[in-house]
Amino acid sequence: MKKLIIINGPNLNLLGKRETNIYGNMSFTDFFESIVKKFPDLHLEHFQSNIEGELIDKLQEVGFGYDGIILNAAAYTHTSIGIGDAVKAIETPVVEVHISNTFSREDFRHQSFISPNAQGIILGFGLQSYELAIQSFIA
Repeated sequence: MKKLIIINGPNLNLLGKRETNIYGNMSFTDFFESIVKKFPDLHLEHFQSNIEGELIDKLQEVGFGYDGIILNAAAYTHTSIGIGDAVKAIETPVVEVHISNTFSREDFRHQSFISPNAQGIILGFGLQSYELAIQSFIA
C-alpha cells in the first residue's frame, strides 16, 4: 500500500471560511475524508501548520520513508528558502500543489522556492489539485 502525505502550510486550516471566491466552501477536513474514501488502496495522511519550522520538520520526518508528498506550502512557497532546501534534501518525491492559479494572482506569487526541486506542479484546479497530485503517484 502506497503511503502518501498531504502537507499544508499557513491559513489552509481556514479553507471553507477564507476567501471562498478563491478557495471554495469546503473545509479541508471534509475534502480529506472524501479522498480517503475515493482512494481506499492508499495510506493517506494530512498535516497542516502555520509555522514554517514545523513544515520543515515534517518534510524531514517523512522525506525518507513515504512514497510521496503533496505539498501546498501556501504563502511560504514564495518566501521560504528553508522549505525549498528541505524539499531538495529529502528522497521522497514531492508534488507542489496550489488551489488557485498563482500566476493569475499578485506578481509575488509567481515565484516558488519549491518548484525547482519538485517532481511536478499542479495549480489552479481548486481542491481537485490535490486529487490530481494523488493520481500522479498512482499512475
